[in-house]
Amino acid sequence: MLFNSYEFIFAFWPITFIAYFLLNRFCPPVVGKLWLAAASLFFYSWWSIKSLPLILGSIAFNYLMGRLIGHSGSKSPKIRRLLLTAGISGNVLLLGYYKYADFLITNVNSLFAAHIKLLELALPLGISFFTFTQIAYLVDAYRGSAKEYSIVNYVLFVTFYPHLIAGPILHHKEMMPQFDRVRSKQIIPGNVARGFFVFCIGLFKKVIIADTLAPIATQGFDVSTQLSLVDAWSTSLAYTLQLYFDFSGYSDMAIGIALLFNIKLPINFNSPYKAVSIQDFWRRWHMTLSRFLKDYIYIPLGGNRKGKVRTYFNLVATFLIGGIWHGAGWTFIIWGLLHGIAQVVQRLWGKTGITLPRWSGWLITFLFVNFSWVFFRAKTMEDAMKVFHGMFNFQNIGLVLNLDLIGKLLMIGATFTIAVLARNSMEMKLHFKPNLKYAAYIAALFVFSILYFNQVSEFLYFTF
Repeated sequence: MLFNSYEFIFAFWPITFIAYFLLNRFCPPVVGKLWLAAASLFFYSWWSIKSLPLILGSIAFNYLMGRLIGHSGSKSPKIRRLLLTAGISGNVLLLGYYKYADFLITNVNSLFAAHIKLLELALPLGISFFTFTQIAYLVDAYRGSAKEYSIVNYVLFVTFYPHLIAGPILHHKEMMPQFDRVRSKQIIPGNVARGFFVFCIGLFKKVIIADTLAPIATQGFDVSTQLSLVDAWSTSLAYTLQLYFDFSGYSDMAIGIALLFNIKLPINFNSPYKAVSIQDFWRRWHMTLSRFLKDYIYIPLGGNRKGKVRTYFNLVATFLIGGIWHGAGWTFIIWGLLHGIAQVVQRLWGKTGITLPRWSGWLITFLFVNFSWVFFRAKTMEDAMKVFHGMFNFQNIGLVLNLDLIGKLLMIGATFTIAVLARNSMEMKLHFKPNLKYAAYIAALFVFSILYFNQVSEFLYFTF
């Protein structure tokens, strides 16, 4: 089930909301949690019920490992580390089997002229996100900062449907206390208004902006065999903007939906295309993934505590793992490697003492991010090289003005301006007031988005 669908907006969401607060009013608190957990599993199964046993098995495994780790405090550190290693290994193997098995087989076949048959496994929905969420839980249990003794609570933590498919990546310690607050058991009108406001902004981003940019990127990456200078830059910029408005739109909708249940999800985007350095970009882009990579990969590898060379290695290794997490393909590996190298280059540049004007820092960062997204989007290396060749093909500028090109350039220019200059949704939420002005604004966003439901499209990160 998609957030941008009639069945979700007009049936599933209102039914789960009303039933949850009615149960909280007339039944013990655990009943409301049980309802929300069951509804979340139904939401997940709507897309593919075949994946339901997988997520339930993953939940059971991690709940059991978390309990074992939590109760092993009095045992030797070696046993606790062994339990943590077993838990993380189980999650990584599950993710690796479904997401990377065919990639490995393809490369083995290519290197050794083998003929191993591909498994052709369907990627379970949201597996990357619920796997990372549960790895974080196991590590927190090992560190003593997360303990969960209720299976209902744990299932709800993992499956809470606003974040289940594409994040944000959550921490147990920041989520479950919110479900247990007495005040959260009743409808809070202010949260309902703010939540619906943020949801409508996200819906507009996805349906009106991202889905309008999508055909431009698709034409350039997947259809055209060669691109002129203008076509190539339109293609890369369209995808750069599509990805931002699509994924940040999902995050806004997730935050808005959760707020109606009085749950505050962490912010996942903070105007990343306003970043003035690559480090600044990763403080603003997919912020919960950046937090995960830092806390559970970079720091455990040694962070910056073991000298400069090791720090640089840890940075590259962390972003390389981040690239691999995003997808099984050399293009994702290159994308992650580029961002890791960029982190090292920024630190080396900082040692020169040379300070660039703020505008040039922004321009270099944006151009680098835009170039790297080409690898992220391209299905093959050939597709990526096709776009890059066009971006520097000054012999074929391709500036033949017609209505199609003018509309394309205006759309890219308008959305670029919004991404770079306008306030983001979280900044707008801070200024939100439940009055007639904002009510009209919400109504306009909602009605316009609903009328634009000419086709229900998936979110880009559903396939990661």
